[in-house]
Amino acid sequence: MRPLRSLQTRLGLSLGILLTLLWLAAASVTAVTLQREMDEVFDSALQETAQRILPLGVVDIVGREYEGVAQRLASIRDHEEFFTYIVRDEEGRILLQSHAAEPTSFPPWEGPGFGQTATHRLYSDEALQGTIRITVAEPLDHRRDAAREIQMGLGLPLLIVIPLAFLFVLLAVKASLAPLRRFRDLLEGRSARDMSPVPPDNFPEEIAPVATTLNGLLERLKAAFDAERSFAANSAHELRTPLAGAIAQAQRLRLETQDQAAAARAAEIETTLKRLTRLSERLMQLARAEGGRLRLDQTGDLRIATRIVIDDLARSIDADRIVLELPDRPVMSDLDPDAVGIVLRNLIENALRHGADGRPINVSLLSDGTLTVANEAPTVPEETLSRLATRFERGGRSTEGSGLGLAIVAAIAERIGSRLILKSPRAGGKSGFQASLQLPILKTPAGGVQ
Repeated sequence: MRPLRSLQTRLGLSLGILLTLLWLAAASVTAVTLQREMDEVFDSALQETAQRILPLGVVDIVGREYEGVAQRLASIRDHEEFFTYIVRDEEGRILLQSHAAEPTSFPPWEGPGFGQTATHRLYSDEALQGTIRITVAEPLDHRRDAAREIQMGLGLPLLIVIPLAFLFVLLAVKASLAPLRRFRDLLEGRSARDMSPVPPDNFPEEIAPVATTLNGLLERLKAAFDAERSFAANSAHELRTPLAGAIAQAQRLRLETQDQAAAARAAEIETTLKRLTRLSERLMQLARAEGGRLRLDQTGDLRIATRIVIDDLARSIDADRIVLELPDRPVMSDLDPDAVGIVLRNLIENALRHGADGRPINVSLLSDGTLTVANEAPTVPEETLSRLATRFERGGRSTEGSGLGLAIVAAIAERIGSRLILKSPRAGGKSGFQASLQLPILKTPAGGVQ
């Protein structure tokens, strides 16, 4: 059997069952106590009845003209007689009896005091030196009926009280655990990269140390991540100047030398330095994607940022290779235009590097914020496709790429609550490669795009 994993359910059931058992125990003790008290009251009534009737019976019997004659009292009106009695002499002859008395229910005389048969509770007493004896009987069914009514009176309300008690216990437990649920919701609503402290929110004493410890852990993790990103960004930035100088020196050496071997070696050095420069730029972009602020307080049209990036890229490649598709209406978003530029540049450069030579690259931005870059290329195997967004993973044997482009786009997509979707072959084709992600846009209350 699977154990209950909800603390609220555990507490509710535990308290409800415990309360039910306590009520049942209290009702049982009460019923037993009442039964004992009822027996004492009924016995006292038996004794009192015998002691009141006996003097009257003595007067009636002594004043009779004929001795030894039995007399049955007549009933004035029909009624249920719980107490019956007989008056006998020392020889056991019945001298007087109540109208509902059955002599067979009365055992032979055994002396004054209480007695009991299988069907009746008895009390006997005597007068005139034992010559007149009275026995009063009460059916045991009368006592059982009274005890049953008392038990029903105690038990029936529990059928209503116990479910209500369970309900109130669950509501009380739910209300008491509300701060714990708020704490859980605060943690569930966070993204994987949100390292901000958890607000106190008036947590109870049992939860406050957990929140304090968690905030301390988040601060240490944030400091570690910030240090890592800062190191990567600063290192890449500091490499720019010496790399640019080294590239210039390699170019100068290649132009000034007359030795063909030295010129070829200088060209290789220049190529390697340029690759290192691109890698440093990618590292800075990755640091920005993982640690920078990607959402702004103001909004802008994503079409404008897209056109700027395309126009800038068109200066270094054949402008006709990029086929741009934009909606007619503005696509308003609070996404940083620099982040849009990083995404577009990496996706387009990836398409240029791995796509078929001379074939167009399709870039589209839909009104719902869907950005897609597709190109014609050999179909990428499924197992390779699933690894392309991993850092330093290259889609082919070419070493021109850094293996960071798609990883940077995937990091930005995660930061903005989206996901980079890679397809091969491209949508509607038998080959090619397509990358798409959903950019955040602002919508009107009716659901239309602003």
